[in-house]
Amino acid sequence: MRYLVVASILSSFLFFSCSEKDDGYTPTPVSLEIPQLFGQLLLPPTIPSDNPLTAEGIALGKKLFYDPILSADGTQACATCHDPQAAFSDTRKFSIGIDGIEGTRNSMPLFNLAWNSNQNFFWDGRANSLENQALEPVENPIEMHNTWGNATAELQATANYPELFSKAFGTDVITKSLVTKAIAQFEMTLISANSKFDKYLLGEATLTESESNGIAVFMDETRGDCFHCHGDPNSPLWTDNTFHNNGLDATITDLGLGGFSGDPREFGLFKSPSLRNLAYTAPYMHDGRFQTLDEVINHYSEGLVYSETIDPLMKKVSEGGVHLTEEDKADLKAFLLTLSEPGFRNNPDFQNPN
Repeated sequence: MRYLVVASILSSFLFFSCSEKDDGYTPTPVSLEIPQLFGQLLLPPTIPSDNPLTAEGIALGKKLFYDPILSADGTQACATCHDPQAAFSDTRKFSIGIDGIEGTRNSMPLFNLAWNSNQNFFWDGRANSLENQALEPVENPIEMHNTWGNATAELQATANYPELFSKAFGTDVITKSLVTKAIAQFEMTLISANSKFDKYLLGEATLTESESNGIAVFMDETRGDCFHCHGDPNSPLWTDNTFHNNGLDATITDLGLGGFSGDPREFGLFKSPSLRNLAYTAPYMHDGRFQTLDEVINHYSEGLVYSETIDPLMKKVSEGGVHLTEEDKADLKAFLLTLSEPGFRNNPDFQNPN
């Protein structure tokens, strides 16, 4: 059963009163601050009933997110590959682990994760919760290359972490489950909803002629036709949170969702990333192959290639793409950049507390 986060502090208080620890200690309940547009257009996010948000859990998760103690040699943290200045993504094509080994995919940005109702994380959807997503990098041999036994022992031996876990979870015995719960709590607070386009929808900003034309291109099924995978103003996440083969390769080498599911019909399908904060999240695509937004737009305009699992939404693949005019390309780019939020990168609630 999932607990629906609502704006009412009273509702959260009542929930925690019913979930009080046996030792009588109750951490401070927290409700997500739901942005106005999200409240109007989206269902409330779902928070796991076994990991409700608390001030102490969020603070602990933020400290862990930025602490390199989780890596085998104490040099890398979650934030190493999810930089707040890059909207919690990585400006490198592939992140590099503690042994100097490159990965094979670009780090996905982290924001608005509490509204991922499909509960599929990573480019290939192999994690079914934020907590499970946080498990893998610690033990991945080309990332932090540690063991959870070593990581929790290191945390247990510190002067401050046992007390912080006690405050957050009512126990000073540190486990990988509690570590990932804390990190997930912090990640659920990473909300981005204050872009120029958000302000425009709220009547607080105006769009240029080029930006207005760009949203028309975005929504036009014969021109941009972007909204099927990335939503529209009535779906302000700007992703459908599902998987598509968007015509990148004729021969599929990275199997994506199909590599996880084993279904050949899903070979080469990858999760649609949000279009928010594109100004900060280059390079683009699951493998970081495009360095600029212009390259991304050119791909859909004239760079599509056919493969057996290509999404039916890539309707113009036989023609190589939708063949936008140069004016349409410029306008579409102008609109896409209105989805970026400068203040998100420097929000003091999200910065390194250490």
